[in-house]
Amino acid sequence: MSENQKDTQRALAAAKAIIDGRDPFRDYASILVTAEHAFAATLLAVMDRDPRKAAAMLNEGLVQGIENRLALYASKGHAA
Repeated sequence: MSENQKDTQRALAAAKAIIDGRDPFRDYASILVTAEHAFAATLLAVMDRDPRKAAAMLNEGLVQGIENRLALYASKGHAA
């Protein structure tokens, strides 16, 4: 299995854990709060618990990366 496939499996497992049986349409606000917490905790973990470095990583890499992934998903015909 390639590293990309492993990353996809990890991401799907994380999403499942974050959603945790809640209805994504009805409970989206609480799901997003959990996701924010998970992203913040992950950024702090990889940036040696330095909140300034974690914020920089969020602003300089993560936001653009997520936007690119959403655009790729939309380009494959998944847009509403």
